[in-house]
Amino acid sequence: MMMRGILRWRSGNTLPKYKEGFFVFRDFHAPGRSAVYAPHAMAATSHPLATNAALEILREGGTAADAAVAAMAVYAVAEPHMTGIGGDCFAIVAQPDGTLSGMNSSGRAPKNVSADKLIADGLLDIEPHSVHAITVPGALRGWEKMLKDHGKFSFEQVLQRAIGYARDGYAVSPRAAFDWKEAVDFLKRDEGATELFLKDGHAPVAGEVMRNPQLAETLEAIAKGGADAFYHGPIAEEIAAVVQSKGGYLTAEDLAAHEAVDLTPVTTDYRGVTVAELPPNGQGIIALVMLELMKRFDWTDLDPMGPERFHLQMEIAKLAYSGRDRFLADPEFMEHDPQAFLDPDYIDGLAKLIRTDAILPRQPEDVLSPKSDTVYLSVVDENGLAVSFINSIYHGFGSGIAAPKSGVLLQNRGACFTLEADHPNQIAGGKRPMHTIIPAMALKDGLPYMSFGVMGGGYQPCGHAHVLSNHLDYGMNMQEAIDCPRMFIDEKSLSLQAETSVPAETVEALKALGHEVAIVASPIGGGQAIMFDRANGGGLIGGSDPRKDGCALGY
Repeated sequence: MMMRGILRWRSGNTLPKYKEGFFVFRDFHAPGRSAVYAPHAMAATSHPLATNAALEILREGGTAADAAVAAMAVYAVAEPHMTGIGGDCFAIVAQPDGTLSGMNSSGRAPKNVSADKLIADGLLDIEPHSVHAITVPGALRGWEKMLKDHGKFSFEQVLQRAIGYARDGYAVSPRAAFDWKEAVDFLKRDEGATELFLKDGHAPVAGEVMRNPQLAETLEAIAKGGADAFYHGPIAEEIAAVVQSKGGYLTAEDLAAHEAVDLTPVTTDYRGVTVAELPPNGQGIIALVMLELMKRFDWTDLDPMGPERFHLQMEIAKLAYSGRDRFLADPEFMEHDPQAFLDPDYIDGLAKLIRTDAILPRQPEDVLSPKSDTVYLSVVDENGLAVSFINSIYHGFGSGIAAPKSGVLLQNRGACFTLEADHPNQIAGGKRPMHTIIPAMALKDGLPYMSFGVMGGGYQPCGHAHVLSNHLDYGMNMQEAIDCPRMFIDEKSLSLQAETSVPAETVEALKALGHEVAIVASPIGGGQAIMFDRANGGGLIGGSDPRKDGCALGY
């Protein structure tokens, strides 16, 4: 199953020479940014204000967990289209000795909802803009658990920067403004969202100052009273009342019942590195399935931006994602143990379906069965504690429904449910939906090696595999691995979506092979990564995606 090609990088230039697996230099004549090096601590986020908040907490003596929550809270203010306290979060934490722990704080469907009720109301599916897509906001219990389990600081200490930006204002960043203008009509559907996120009916432009004083008051209440101030009392009651006023089933009791839970990460090995993902209800297992399939092929002689590499990667994604859509759900309702998807015989069977000279059609269920918009950040502190943390309201501006008094925009994660009878991911009261947001961590020789994540909804497992392959198969450093052009599959049609930076000759070669390929208007996802540079004394190397506004910084 080996394929051969010419190893190329950037407009046909040959790759720089390797030095112990990493590039010695980059082309300083070409646009781009260097990876960031720091000896002690580092934060990598998609917004400069979030990175700065994390570094300030670290310098004040906080842990990586304290810094991660502080940065995520700033995200919740400055990138409201991507995340917020009305969404969910997940995390993987690596102790300095390599011990891993996971956390799932995704919210459940309202207790009183059922597929039968929604079908009786005339629904054929749960659309992203539907009030029935709103699930319990899980994020704040997750933040609280992160501080309790791995932090030193209180909510009062870590939320101050976010409170200040919400109350006094922040300048809208370029990528946020780019996304915001596309959501104007969507936000106008809801009075609360219009009041909170539009100015005279318009989206803010880059550099314009935005405020959310209602959210500032909510964050101040949480700073004083903890997550209970959100899940009990006036804030929870307002959220429930807003949802019910639009025909939804969410109650204050649903919010009060929410808890963040511990998880044991699932791992696999790839090119000498142990890669850790969280088990379902998230889709992290799909990243591991892709890596297991990728191990069956030789990538090192393939052009990282060439048609052979993208063809193989996209065919692997087709198989892995088709299995996800049929089988992944709340683990209490899944037909198969997640570990079954990593069984060598199952992976070998899937790998045999992939051809280098033809494209795969959609596969039937018996083949796929193992029995036959989002923000991410990474922080590493001076003691070597590494936090991989992701928080989302799902689609841009989530459900588009806001609680105006508390300033909270509600997620639409319930759109990941299905109404299909007997499907493990069919909506039911108190059930968690299949989730797309996934943090990742990698170990080498038993010690933390890389804390990383890639944003982009369904793209994330593919993004994890792509970035890891860029680094481990092609020797790219953290920034190069994130920068490298991306492709993805349309999850319904199985056609390919390519960024404008994918070479035209690669696109044409894929079309000649039988793929339908479209160039996407917006970049695919985002991402951050921090790597332990143990070969050079134990410092850190970080990268942050130029597809977003953020940066990696350290000291």
